[in-house]
Amino acid sequence: MPDLPNCPQCSSEFTYESGSLYVCPECAHEWPMVADELQSDDARIIKDSNGNILQDGDSVTVIKDLKVKGTSLVVKVGTKVKNIRLVDGDHDIDCKIDGIGAMKLKSEFVRKA
Repeated sequence: MPDLPNCPQCSSEFTYESGSLYVCPECAHEWPMVADELQSDDARIIKDSNGNILQDGDSVTVIKDLKVKGTSLVVKVGTKVKNIRLVDGDHDIDCKIDGIGAMKLKSEFVRKA
C-alpha cells in the first residue's frame, strides 16, 4: 500500500485517493495529489458563497443580514460592497460599507457581484 500523506487540515492519517485528489474521511478536506498544484500561503484562494474566486478590488453583495458587533447596526441582505481587499485570518475581506464604515467580512456571507 502506498504511503499516503496525512491531511493538511486535521492531520488525520486515514486519507485515501479519489481520482487525482487525496481525501480525508474525518474532515472531508480534499487536496491535489500533484505537488505543483498545491497553493502556497502567498497564493491563497478565497471563494464566495457560490464558489466564485474573489480578488482584490472586486465588488460583492451581502447574502445574509449581519449584525455589527458592539452596535445596534445591521448590514442588510443585498448591500453592495465595492473595492474589497482580501486578507488572512478568519475574516477574509476588508472593506468599507456606506453608512457603517470599515468592516471585516467572511467570504461565506457574500457573493461576487
